[in-house]
Amino acid sequence: MVVFPAPESPVNHTTLFDIRTPVVGRATRVSYFTPTGARTSYIEKVRRGVVGLEGEVVPEVGAFLIGAPKSGTTWLARVLEQHPGICVSNPKEPNEVATHKGTFGRDVRLPNWERYSSCFVGEGVKLDCSVHTLSCPEAVTRISEWWPGAKFIVCLREPISRTISHWNMILDTGEDRLNGADWSNFSEAWGDPRLRVDSMYGASLSRWYNQFSSDRFLIIDSSEMRNNSESVLRRVEEHLGLESHTFNLEGGMSGNSAKERRPLTIVGSIFKLFAGLIPSVLKAPLVSSLQNRGVNVYSWPVLSGRRIERDAPSKEEMSGMVEELIGDLELLETITGFGNPEWSAELQ
Repeated sequence: MVVFPAPESPVNHTTLFDIRTPVVGRATRVSYFTPTGARTSYIEKVRRGVVGLEGEVVPEVGAFLIGAPKSGTTWLARVLEQHPGICVSNPKEPNEVATHKGTFGRDVRLPNWERYSSCFVGEGVKLDCSVHTLSCPEAVTRISEWWPGAKFIVCLREPISRTISHWNMILDTGEDRLNGADWSNFSEAWGDPRLRVDSMYGASLSRWYNQFSSDRFLIIDSSEMRNNSESVLRRVEEHLGLESHTFNLEGGMSGNSAKERRPLTIVGSIFKLFAGLIPSVLKAPLVSSLQNRGVNVYSWPVLSGRRIERDAPSKEEMSGMVEELIGDLELLETITGFGNPEWSAELQ
């Protein structure tokens, strides 16, 4: 085997080739980040999956639910968990493949394959529901090289309401302050690319459509999930090549809504810390049971306080956003053929 030595400075892409006597499968080119002085590695495709140089198991992910944030993906993931032909990631957002690990988190390291594999327990098409993958440029390259046959479910919401909902969520949780930012003024928050990037659908999907054919994508308007849930689920099944399943939709679309978002008390913060230490295999059945019954333990008074109500941004504060979104929605329709007259009307 020939292995190129690690470069003296970090690089974003390195290609290694396995030229041994061929085994079952083939070596594939891998996009990854190599820290200075680090040992290089390669990924080899074999019959039962993808295996790295150290024997790590790279799961055969078949599909990605890629946002945007605040567009109904939490509800859709919960419902799709009921389908015997779909293995939804647990936690819902593994945040391993993309370098975008949330609104603020950025990490260019390769995925932790052991942890990533543990996020898929069960049979069926493995569905990664890390929504921030949509706006991550590096994720496009990684997925096209590791899972070139992947399919994508893209949930989009009218971009003004999506942005305001996202902005409110960050202020509710105080995540902006924790990451050295101040989003209290909306126009300044929109100037932060970490908010803006998730609303620029056209710019994000242009990268994906340059790498994958259009038939790989199912684009869903989030309002359809509320108004025509059954039709959306049939389309998802058809897109993934699955048989029809009878879903229980009694839970409604309350997942991750603003009314459930309350600032944690000290007791709540301690509870959340300890809850995070419980292994997923033990925690998952209880969490699933509570979700199915519409119970959010963090809404209990001892764990959280009342949510702070705030005024919506003024037209002046949103003027910069509106101007950018008009051009981006035109790009979105040009690239994907997806358009919504009601969205455009909101920008007038």
